[in-house]
Amino acid sequence: MNTISDLTQKIEASLDSIRPYLEADGGNVKIHEITEDHVVRLEFMGACGSCPMSTMTFKAGVEEAIRKAVPEVRSIEVINLTAVVR
Repeated sequence: MNTISDLTQKIEASLDSIRPYLEADGGNVKIHEITEDHVVRLEFMGACGSCPMSTMTFKAGVEEAIRKAVPEVRSIEVINLTAVVR
């Protein structure tokens, strides 16, 4: 069984694979919380927190990287993701 510490290490490694792309645009992502039932709560930082493309970045980049590397994660949320309505 995976401990929170094991999950944190795996998630950090998966985030490290996409961080260069986020950092190139002035942003980043950090783990805010991992619950006992494997819900991951992330926080977008820098430009990612206010970028209109952050929803797409989350779905196509961050979420995909975590799900591929850490399939035991039940759910992934971004605590400061604001949906852009057009």
